[in-house]
Amino acid sequence: MSQPKSNSAAACALPPPNEMILKWAQERPNEVYLKQIINRQFVEYTYADVADQALRLVSALRKLGIHPGDKVALVSKNCAEWFICDLAMMLGDYVSVPIFPTAGADTIEYCITHSESKAVIGGKLDDPAATQQVIDSIADLISISLPYDTAPRCQYQFKQLIDDAEPSEERPQHYDDKLMSLVYTSGTSGLPKGAMLTYGAFSWSAQQLINHIGIQENDRLFSYLPLAHITERVYIFGSSIMGGVPTAFPESLDTFIEDVKMQRPTLFISVPRLWTLFQQRIQDKLPQKTLNILLKIPFVNSLIKKKLADGLGLDQARVLGCGSAPVSPALLKWYHSIGLNITEAWGMTESFAYSTLNYPFRADKIGSVGNAGPGVELKIASDAEIMVRSKGLFSGYYKNDIATQESFDKEGWLHTGDIGAIDNDGYLTIQGRKKDNFKTAKGKFVSPVPIEKKLFEYSRVEMMCLIGLGLPAPILLVVPHDFPNFDKQRYARSTKKVIERMNQELASHEQIKGVLMIKEPWSIENGILTPTLKIKRHVLEQKYHEIGHNWPKDQLVLWEDELTTTHE
Repeated sequence: MSQPKSNSAAACALPPPNEMILKWAQERPNEVYLKQIINRQFVEYTYADVADQALRLVSALRKLGIHPGDKVALVSKNCAEWFICDLAMMLGDYVSVPIFPTAGADTIEYCITHSESKAVIGGKLDDPAATQQVIDSIADLISISLPYDTAPRCQYQFKQLIDDAEPSEERPQHYDDKLMSLVYTSGTSGLPKGAMLTYGAFSWSAQQLINHIGIQENDRLFSYLPLAHITERVYIFGSSIMGGVPTAFPESLDTFIEDVKMQRPTLFISVPRLWTLFQQRIQDKLPQKTLNILLKIPFVNSLIKKKLADGLGLDQARVLGCGSAPVSPALLKWYHSIGLNITEAWGMTESFAYSTLNYPFRADKIGSVGNAGPGVELKIASDAEIMVRSKGLFSGYYKNDIATQESFDKEGWLHTGDIGAIDNDGYLTIQGRKKDNFKTAKGKFVSPVPIEKKLFEYSRVEMMCLIGLGLPAPILLVVPHDFPNFDKQRYARSTKKVIERMNQELASHEQIKGVLMIKEPWSIENGILTPTLKIKRHVLEQKYHEIGHNWPKDQLVLWEDELTTTHE
């Protein structure tokens, strides 16, 4: 893979990240590029520092016997060293294999062995146990630890390697269809697949995004969504390195909002779950009725909006984004009402997360995921599947030709697996995953996502999931919002109202028969959420199949913690 074929020896059409860091280091050596918060202080790295450390790491990896074309895995939360390691892989002609920091030992081991990674870099982790287990079990795997207390114990230390090495003089020549990285997609079912990302498609996607949003002088980024995921890698790492935009990293989840306030980002991307938590934080302090009254008073209106944005550290944000999972239109409308316009975007690993975005923001298009970004073509197939074509597509799945062939049609259109519709203005609405649609015991198909979206508008819950595969009728699983002074009876009464209202709008086979209030919140740790916080519907379908099957006729709401028998 590492040797250019004679016909593709031409250089990349756009300068790849490895060339950009050398360019910035030459043109802006002393400007601060990365800021890592440690013990509530910024530790700063200039462009020259980052280039120097990355080139030293290349020399160190060469000394350890890692050759051009070899795969190197990286398991860490976001931090300045993550960027440095990723740039070193490109400067050293290695193929990077980023792994989610929340992945379990089985997933980490699978990604390392399937990709044939020669080395693993273990970094900042909430819990290093899973990574440690894999490092200890694979005998010939070279391991390097980043300078954090929570990193696993490794053979080599990043800091020591850098201190002992000279900056590499090699400058590899990349070309557009050369393999840059293997990103393992955390499918909601089955084993992860290694999506092959090339230099050309990566640089193209990042550059299109920069052109579309328009990077400005004094822009600032904040990187906290997992860099192992394509969205953060393109939107944040890609924009920062291609556009030369300073980027900060949080210290921990506990200090998150304070960390955002320290950086005051101008471009900020988040996921529905976090936008919901931010909303709850505001509503717990300022009840909706009071907020509505204040927003109606002309002079107070702008003060309140400023104060709310300020409280989240987003008072200077030019672009706010949301992606990676379906978001309720009601939530986006609520933010719009307080003066924060959130651009919803849609894409997938296979399209470098760059397919559609609602930018420039249009309030009348909330509920859609925007229109095709410049350079992207969209169409809806006869079975309602969304098809995408652009220069920013992956080149297939590593060691899986069958899945690769199934992903593309003859004309180069990518099958996304999502179903949707495009309106007259070209704005796309996602109606769910092809495979999420389930068939009830009566043989009728139900599409759960539009129903869930509607329910989010009617109620205040943390998470929900509609299941019904092989059941007499759909059952709604709800993780209730953790209110202070939680009153079960009151909550059940308001739930009943919401469901009755909802059932009036649904066809008879779609009507919700029961609501199960879940005891333990869903998380990555208990195996219900993927690393990108998508719900594994099939796991919930299996877990609650029996309860759904034997649902009592006369009860709409059940509480999981009150069920006498344990259903597994």
